[in-house]
Amino acid sequence: MTYTRDGGDLGRSGATVTVVMPTYNEAANLPRITELVLGQPVPGLHLKIVDDSSPDGTGRIAEELAEKYNADRPLGQRRMSVLHRVEKDGLGRAYAAGMSAALAEGAQYVVQMDADGSHPAEALPRMLRAAVEADAGLVVGSRYVDGGSLDEEWGWHRKALSRFANGYARTVLGTKGISDITAGFTMWRADVLTAVDVTSLDSAGYSFQVELKYKAVRGGCRAVEIPIRFEERTEGESKMSLGTQIESAMIPLRLRRRYRGM
Repeated sequence: MTYTRDGGDLGRSGATVTVVMPTYNEAANLPRITELVLGQPVPGLHLKIVDDSSPDGTGRIAEELAEKYNADRPLGQRRMSVLHRVEKDGLGRAYAAGMSAALAEGAQYVVQMDADGSHPAEALPRMLRAAVEADAGLVVGSRYVDGGSLDEEWGWHRKALSRFANGYARTVLGTKGISDITAGFTMWRADVLTAVDVTSLDSAGYSFQVELKYKAVRGGCRAVEIPIRFEERTEGESKMSLGTQIESAMIPLRLRRRYRGM
């Protein structure tokens, strides 16, 4: 797998960065996180909401916000868009749909970001700067490099479980170059996503994050990490079910078997 970059120093001008943000029942969080994201000084910044038919009206609120932020803007300069999906069938598939749409629309960088306020929007300029300066195909907002941290509201057992899951996945997959392989806050260069082909990945849930990084790094993608503080969600309930945790535990072994010898 080879990656080819097209473009100059996008950190100075002309960058086209699309933040892909899957939502399900995030009506209480969406107005605030939208304002935070679109308030960042990133050239060509666009927010794409991917809503899985949320029963709490998240999709409708997203459309209203898009109308507000796109007011009086020509088609090619709209700041926000909404992709509606007919069912809730996994975070990974929602990301695959949103990322594919962003690439088709010409995004040069694509960001994965949660809608619950746990990922710091103010880190977006730092991510773009790191991508450009390091010529990196992947920038990870990491909890586990120097300067990174987890919210104090997380109990010691939850922190220990998070660190164990991350260490387990890194050990099984042999991904020494990324400290936070389970991170959900990432910026991707378009050529890397195109080469990886996000629609070809097996993972439907949270383990999509691990599979995508693993496949990219195996293909020679240069990855860098920047420290972030991971916050507790501001409103609503976590989507991390028992089934999701089981899938996340099994995916490293499945990935190692699938890609062995490739």
